[in-house]
Amino acid sequence: MLIHATRRVLHDSLARNSLLIMATTVVNGGFGYLYWMLAARTVPPPQIGTATALISAATAISMAANLGAGHMFIQRLPGSAPDAWSRIVSGGLAAGCAVTAAAATAGALLVPLAAANFGFLAAPAGAAALICTATAITATTLLDNVYVAHRAGHGMFVRNLALASGKILTLLAILACGAHSAGAVVLSWSLPILVVSAATVAGLGRLRPGVRLRLTGLTAELPHLRAALTGHHLINLTQAGPAALLPVLVTARLGAGATAHFYLAWMTASMLFMVSPAVASALYAERANAARARLRRAALVTLSMVGAPAVLLLAAGDRILGLFSAGYAAEGGLLLQILVLAALPDAVTNLAVAHWRSRRAFRLCRRLNVVRAVSCVCLTWLLLPSTGVTGAGIAWLAGQTAGAVLAGAAFYTRERSPSR
Repeated sequence: MLIHATRRVLHDSLARNSLLIMATTVVNGGFGYLYWMLAARTVPPPQIGTATALISAATAISMAANLGAGHMFIQRLPGSAPDAWSRIVSGGLAAGCAVTAAAATAGALLVPLAAANFGFLAAPAGAAALICTATAITATTLLDNVYVAHRAGHGMFVRNLALASGKILTLLAILACGAHSAGAVVLSWSLPILVVSAATVAGLGRLRPGVRLRLTGLTAELPHLRAALTGHHLINLTQAGPAALLPVLVTARLGAGATAHFYLAWMTASMLFMVSPAVASALYAERANAARARLRRAALVTLSMVGAPAVLLLAAGDRILGLFSAGYAAEGGLLLQILVLAALPDAVTNLAVAHWRSRRAFRLCRRLNVVRAVSCVCLTWLLLPSTGVTGAGIAWLAGQTAGAVLAGAAFYTRERSPSR
């Protein structure tokens, strides 16, 4: 029976690539857990807070500035000729990384003026770290989407395994040299991303024989990038933006010390929040490759992967956080439970957006994501001073629930209407 089930998965492109994308998530989450446990036990909490604040700010900037090129890859790369493939990937990577670097430079100049808790960005080292980290995140995100576009989840899994293990090895090496600062954490987190991304670019010929990235003829990609900006990017930004902004808002409102407690609970819950986006990306890639993929099957794959970890985190989340220290468990235990509850409505909205994105109903996708994004960000800002880091979890749950309710209503009116 197990052999039969395994064969079915191997021959089911949606299930196979969803599982590989989720396996990538598990690798990143598991190794990330070990990475932050090691960092939390060897680096003082204020330094951890500064490092996580910078990484969160870099993630938010990358999210805002990558131009939606990743989903443009999924839409355009399948079936394209080698010359066009090279131009599409080269243009997306060059434009996404350039805009991210420019946005990070502006952020390093402006954010410290708006939020005193980000004063560390005003130093040259802080600004340089923000720019390099944000650009590295954009590069690795776009390269992951190249593999998703070709339904080559195995390649993405291997590169992320190398990246996640590289972070731990780099951190161990830096700690062995006696460095126990926020800069050491940021360097060990971002340097492996740059190295693995460079190796991935050099090896793209194995994924698509006959291609070679180049910087000529990229002006032909500008209309497609503009279309990706107004279509895919706004959807992506409103979908993933709040997740990137939450640690930034915690730092701005409560300081770097609170960010450390929030970030470790958030990172623990992220193993659930990464599942439905992975399945959603696989669903969209299947339909972009002209394959039949039902929304119901994608929902079953998501539920099968989220259920057991969610039960485990609800039952033993505080003890898991206690592995970092008793303080992290005390401050983040309730927050973690609230975040776990939010995984279900989050999955509903993510799969609905992937479904309607494949049907090019971009306006509806934007509306769904705007509702949950605005709800989450505004409530977080209002609740943090009075409820501490738990307020961010309450706001996240409220935003995801609002998005799921709206998605259900939209599905009923668009898909079940007798006129359709």
